[in-house]
Amino acid sequence: MRRSFRNTFVVALLTMAGVLAGAPPILAHELPKRILAAGRLVIGTYPNYPPITYKDPYSMKLTGFDIELGEAIGRELGLSVEWQEIAFAQMLPALKTGRVDMILAFMADTEKRRATFDFVDYLRSQAVVSVRAGDEARITLATLCGKRIGASRSGTWPSDIAAWSASNCEARGEPGVIVAGTEGSFDARMQLRMGRLDAAIHGSETIAYFEKLEPGRYVPIGSPFPAKLVGIPFLKTGDGRLLRDAVKAALERMLASGVYGGIVARYGVEHGALDAITVNAGQ
Repeated sequence: MRRSFRNTFVVALLTMAGVLAGAPPILAHELPKRILAAGRLVIGTYPNYPPITYKDPYSMKLTGFDIELGEAIGRELGLSVEWQEIAFAQMLPALKTGRVDMILAFMADTEKRRATFDFVDYLRSQAVVSVRAGDEARITLATLCGKRIGASRSGTWPSDIAAWSASNCEARGEPGVIVAGTEGSFDARMQLRMGRLDAAIHGSETIAYFEKLEPGRYVPIGSPFPAKLVGIPFLKTGDGRLLRDAVKAALERMLASGVYGGIVARYGVEHGALDAITVNAGQ
């Protein structure tokens, strides 16, 4: 009885604090009690994918679309945000163990991941093949068989390339694509520049960013893959579903108010913006 009264009292205090600060009021059923009691949201990220999540080269502070989006979600829920930098491969394990409450790291909502986690989808990403300027005449989507193609090993692109190669190269008796896993987009572009790769896979959201850094150095030649939804994973538990629904509702309010659109515009990712926030809608 005392614990129940204490939790109710904490919720009431946090709600009143939010109202006084001008933040939206928090309802007790919107968030897990442990998060309400802590007053903060712990978010895992991997700052290796500009302009989505990376470190400012001058201040070394976390920045990018996901970072600003996460801070806005925190404000919408009346919570402070604590960021945890985690290697991409360790993010989902960190979510399982409770080290973080949620993850914002431009993670694709895939069928395999949905077996264990629920995803709130917030953006769409298109993988694009790029080559060095001058190579676009000899390296096209039709001539990728036998070529060495790099892509970040942290995501789904290496397996996507291998699957595409099996259907479009090996099945026709042509040499398969040589898949080279890289440490991220910067690494892929550096290896492409040095001639270690024939082509590299990048997300459409990052091409404009790199074009500003190295104008005219690389040429996108298209994509052999369908676009994917990117989402925020949550545990399939009672608390996980509470937080999932609260974050989805927060994003919906941000979409309706224009906050979401403003963040999208600041980072130049309008082509990936969604008209509606969905759950587990990835392919």
